[in-house]
Amino acid sequence: MSGHSHYATIHRQKEAKDAQKGQIFSKLAKEIAIAVKSEGPDPSSNFKLRVAMDRARAANMPKDNVERAISSGSSSAANLEETIYEGFGPSGIAVMVSAATDNRNRTSQEVKNLFERAGGRLAGPGSVSFNFENKGLLVIEKKAEAETQMLTLIDMGVEDIEETDDGLEVYVSPDKLTQTRKKLQDGGFSITSTELFMKPKNLQTISDPALAKKALAFLESLEEHEDVQRVYANLDIPDAVLSQVR
Repeated sequence: MSGHSHYATIHRQKEAKDAQKGQIFSKLAKEIAIAVKSEGPDPSSNFKLRVAMDRARAANMPKDNVERAISSGSSSAANLEETIYEGFGPSGIAVMVSAATDNRNRTSQEVKNLFERAGGRLAGPGSVSFNFENKGLLVIEKKAEAETQMLTLIDMGVEDIEETDDGLEVYVSPDKLTQTRKKLQDGGFSITSTELFMKPKNLQTISDPALAKKALAFLESLEEHEDVQRVYANLDIPDAVLSQVR
């Protein structure tokens, strides 16, 4: 969407800055541990673990940290459970929150408080998730001939492509993420990130700088919660507005 930034792009730029400070390593370690708990420590047969390790490498997480998270996954993740929260934030934005917690009641109350403090509310299962699709997302380094890149990607069978300031977002079915990554790498594309992603079907555009700032502050408060792994939202902000709130 030319001239606009959706929340995935905004979050990715912030995450890159956090990675430089090592601030996302604990969340990545937890993501790896949960993947090991659910499907074992072998990345060749554990799809979620492969993706988590790719994310860790992209964030320059030290190899020792990754190996430690894998080896301790079974024990450290023993009491962790994954849970998804759905709700509406400021200006009615739809939000999905993925969390990993050893105390569901505590986390649920704290997430609920964050929503309510921002003027939003938690909602029941299905209230928001119908507006999101599970996708595999690869971000490709964009070159001067971006249009040619996009045509090549279409010929290679990807489902959807969106051009952003920091790259080309390529969407595929989750089960095709690993094979598509290899195919694109073999085709000469430089991939900057790979992840499982919840893509909104419809975006909520906020053009008022004050409201956009409030929505971003709310989403950031969710991301900073120690039990929250990922936040997905259908927020869309025109670039001209985004430049005013940063």
